[in-house]
Amino acid sequence: MKTKLLLIGGGGHCQSCIDVIESTADYEIVGILDKAEKVGQLISGYPIVGTDADMDKYAEQGCSFLVTVGQLKSSAVRAALFDRLQAMGALLPHLVASTAYVSKHAQLMPGCIVMHRAVVNAGAVIGANSIINTCANIEHQAIIGTCCHISTGAMINGACRIGDHSFIGSGATLINGVTIPAHTVIGAGAVVLRSLNERGVYAGNPIKKIT
Repeated sequence: MKTKLLLIGGGGHCQSCIDVIESTADYEIVGILDKAEKVGQLISGYPIVGTDADMDKYAEQGCSFLVTVGQLKSSAVRAALFDRLQAMGALLPHLVASTAYVSKHAQLMPGCIVMHRAVVNAGAVIGANSIINTCANIEHQAIIGTCCHISTGAMINGACRIGDHSFIGSGATLINGVTIPAHTVIGAGAVVLRSLNERGVYAGNPIKKIT
């Protein structure tokens, strides 16, 4: 029997998550929670059935949850929703697209999602509520913190450490063993050749702190 799954957030990232979920055939999407004015609308054929005020009701019914709010510069909204779900003891599976590769020696924490054609190699750890987006590569022994977003096509090489609530932009490359502080943004296409000691927004090749 398929696991009943409720999605929280009905934007563009939700549509991408739906495609991942449908690829697995393991879940039945029972609906989406979003703003009150959107109730009744359809997202990729699935109804918005309520707001985040209804999370308790669906948790009591035994539904699992996935936070499908996107994450660019800030993880605040995703993190707050995830924390609320954890506090109520909700079921928070990790999800992996059928086209992704995850080593049996990797570890996926609750609520994370590995999207189409992403790779998570041996010894890697993906933190809770993190997004490994399309075609991202997480190499051996890399550790991705909680509430991170590794964007499309990013290359996280072996033994890198990404601090909690960080964002790595599309096509960025981190060489082996680099450490990124929590709450840091790495811009699209950036090349990180050394560990960073200070949180902030970084961009360029080689990388420079811009804020």
